Amino acid sequence: MVEFTLTDEQKNLREMAHDFAVKEIRPVAWEYDKSGQWPEDIIQKAWDVGLMNSHIEEEYGGAGASYLDGCLIEEELSWGCSGIQTSLGCNGLATAPIALGGSEEVKKKYLGALTESPKLASFCLTEPDAGSDVSGMRTTAVKKGDKYVINGSKCFITNGGYADFYTVYAKTDKDAGHRGISAFVVERDWGVVVDKKEDKLGQRASNTATISFNDVEVPAENLLGEENKGFKLAMMTLDRTRPGVAAMATGIARAAMEFAVDYAKERVQFGVPIAMHQAIQFMIADMATEVEAARLLTWKSAAMLDNGERNTLVSSHAKRFAADTAMKVATDAVQVYGGYGFIKEYPVEKLFRDAKIMQLYEGTSQIQRLVIARETLLPRRVEEPTAVPA
Repeated sequence: MVEFTLTDEQKNLREMAHDFAVKEIRPVAWEYDKSGQWPEDIIQKAWDVGLMNSHIEEEYGGAGASYLDGCLIEEELSWGCSGIQTSLGCNGLATAPIALGGSEEVKKKYLGALTESPKLASFCLTEPDAGSDVSGMRTTAVKKGDKYVINGSKCFITNGGYADFYTVYAKTDKDAGHRGISAFVVERDWGVVVDKKEDKLGQRASNTATISFNDVEVPAENLLGEENKGFKLAMMTLDRTRPGVAAMATGIARAAMEFAVDYAKERVQFGVPIAMHQAIQFMIADMATEVEAARLLTWKSAAMLDNGERNTLVSSHAKRFAADTAMKVATDAVQVYGGYGFIKEYPVEKLFRDAKIMQLYEGTSQIQRLVIARETLLPRRVEEPTAVPA
């Protein structure tokens, strides 16, 4: 039997996340957007109440929450501000390769560190010449004795300027394309350099940085999984994190829809609220349907993971549809506001800017379509990676 009813525990978790968004995020979200300031105080509060690192297993000090639980949190916090949620949720992306490929000692050390204090981690895959095509990666890791020496640069790294450690992908076989990539855990104080903070269109409360590794020595035991198997690890990671990204996009879309609904009820034109005009009603109706559909796809992709099923196809469905929905709903919300939607004083302007990145990071909408096409036209074996990320 298909079941869409949340448990009492999940309802309470969702309510707690929503209350946190209402009280701690929404009141300051637009100020953080204007200033681009790092939301350190909110990170501390979220960590204190258990809204960070819920994915970490109990044996390492975490809550051991399900993937669906994580999606409930991410939608609500993104409803508050997706930029702040990106900062709060990045640990999930950075630690997934550790959970999948790390030794027991590595898991205890690095996963445990995040549950002992509000530390941060970053996921370092993208490079200036290696976005959707990771085979173009130029960062290298050369084995020297009991260490690897890493050289190269990574861009668009979330929380890069504040992370305590990084999961870094590098070429261990320069001539093998994506089959020559390996993954490592690299601590910040081993010589990682933060080159610059990016000045972004949206999600300005999240830190996005360029990171360099100049002869950074990493213990061999910090290799994640097998040497030259890092691409597969990255693909497995993104299958697990895309439901959360879809949940974030759903939160943005829901927020934009709610603002549009409230404004349509208040704004009077031709003697009646614009919500009385069929043209506006149809826009609102489409928003409502699209938000609902995005959430259901998101929940399905998370539930499949929780059931131990391969979710490559459905996670791409969810991420693609939810991201495109966030952009469409935010655009239509601006339209409902009319000229006021183009003014920074009004909330949908920020949501419009925030929504765009959802179509770009953790696999562009075009890459998701590539995955969907390949999975639909030519189903792959479970162990085969199906696409490259962005």
